[in-house]
Amino acid sequence: MSELLALAMFLVFVALILSGYPVAFSFAFTAVVFTFVGLGIDAFEAVQLRALSSRWFGYVSDPNLLAVPFFVYMGAIFEKSGQAERLLTGIGRLFGPVRGGMAFSVVVVGTMLAAATGVTAATVIVMGLISLPTMVRYGYDHRVATGVIGASGTLAQIIPPSLVLIVLASQTKVSVGALFRGALVPGLMLSGLYALYIGYVAIRHPHKVPALPLEDRSLNGWALAKDSITAVVPPILLIAAVLGAIFQGIATPSEVGAVGAVVSAIMALFNRRLTWAVIGDAARSTANITGLVMMMLLASNFFAYIFDLMGGQRLVSEWLTDLPGGYWTFIIIANIAVFLLGINLEFLEISFIVMPIFMPIVAELGIDPVWFLVMMAVNINIAFISPPVGFSLFYLQSVKPPEVETRDIHLGVLPFVGLQVVALVLVTVFPVTVTWLAGTSGG
Repeated sequence: MSELLALAMFLVFVALILSGYPVAFSFAFTAVVFTFVGLGIDAFEAVQLRALSSRWFGYVSDPNLLAVPFFVYMGAIFEKSGQAERLLTGIGRLFGPVRGGMAFSVVVVGTMLAAATGVTAATVIVMGLISLPTMVRYGYDHRVATGVIGASGTLAQIIPPSLVLIVLASQTKVSVGALFRGALVPGLMLSGLYALYIGYVAIRHPHKVPALPLEDRSLNGWALAKDSITAVVPPILLIAAVLGAIFQGIATPSEVGAVGAVVSAIMALFNRRLTWAVIGDAARSTANITGLVMMMLLASNFFAYIFDLMGGQRLVSEWLTDLPGGYWTFIIIANIAVFLLGINLEFLEISFIVMPIFMPIVAELGIDPVWFLVMMAVNINIAFISPPVGFSLFYLQSVKPPEVETRDIHLGVLPFVGLQVVALVLVTVFPVTVTWLAGTSGG
C-alpha cells in the first residue's frame, strides 16, 4: 500500500511541475501533503521525521556548496564589467580575416566564457548581444550564426567550473574535483566538433560564413597584437589558474572559487570597469542563484526522504535493476528520462528530481558514478538547445536583432544538436573520455 502511495506521490509531483508550478514549491507541497497521508495510514512513524533536520544539516554543510556563490560571483563580475565583451571582440579581430572566422571566435570565446562563468544564460546572452548583430551585418547565414552562438553558450553546462557539476557533486556526494577533471575532455570534444562543423560550412558553403572585409579590419600589426594580448591573456591566466589548482589538488573548488572571484574583480578594477553598480548587480545575481540552489536542495531532500520512507526508492530500484539487459537498459532509460525532462526543466530541477533516484541504482549496478554524472551532464547539454523549448533558444530570442527570425534560431541549432548526440554516444561507449583525467575505473 505504501509503495503505491509513493508512486502516487511522484505522479502528483510531476503533474504540479507540468502545470507550471515552481519546482521547489512542488517538491515541498507534495512532501507536506504525503507526510500527513503517510502518517494517517501508518506508512511510517512520526519519530522518523526527526532525522530530516540532520539530513538537511548534512547537505547544507557540504563544502562543495561554498563553490556555488564564489564561481557565480566570478562569472557575474566577468560578464557585468564588460570583460566578456572585450574578450569576444579581441578574439573576433584575430579570426576576422579567415572565412568563418567570426563563428570560430564564438566557439573559442564560448569555451573560455564557460570556464570563466559556469552559467549558460550569461554566456548565451552576452554572445547574442555582441556577436549576432555583427555576424548578421557582415552577411553570415542567420541559421549558422544563431546555431553556433546557442551551442557554444551551452558549453557552460559541461566545461568546469560548471554550476551543473557543482550541484551534481553536492547532490550525490561525488568529488567535485573528479567531476571537473572528468568533464574536461567531453567539454573540449564538443568545442572541437563545433569548430569542425564551421570548417565544413566554410569549405562547402563559403557564402554563409564570409571573412571580414579588408576595410573593416581597423587594427593591424602591433596594435592588433597589443589589443589581443590585453583582452585575451588575463582571462586565460585566470581560467588556467582556477582549473589548474583544482586538477592538481592544490586547493579545493571553494577555495579556488573565492580567489577567482577576487581576481575577476581586480581585473575589472584594472580595466576601470569595477563600479558600485557592477558590484551590486553581480551580488544580486549571485544571491538569486545561490538562494534558488539552497531552496531546491532543502525542498527536494524533504521530498526524497518521504518518498524513501514509503518505499518509493526501493520500488524504483527493483524495477530498474530487474529490467532485461540490466546495466545497458538502465543507461538507456536514464538518458531518455533526463533528455525528456531537459526539454521542459532547468538543470537544477533535473538534478534534484532524478539523481536521488538514479544514484542508488548506479551503486548497485557497479557503475562508475563520475562517468555516469558526466554523461548525464552532456545529456542535459543536449536538451538545453533542443527545439522547441530549449532554454538557450529563449535566451537567444530575447536578444536577437529584428531581421533574425525565431525559425532561424530553431533550425540553426539542429546540426549542433546532432553533434552533441555524437559526443554523448562517444562518452557513453568510451568511458575513458571521462575516466582518463578523472582517475576513476570507468563504467
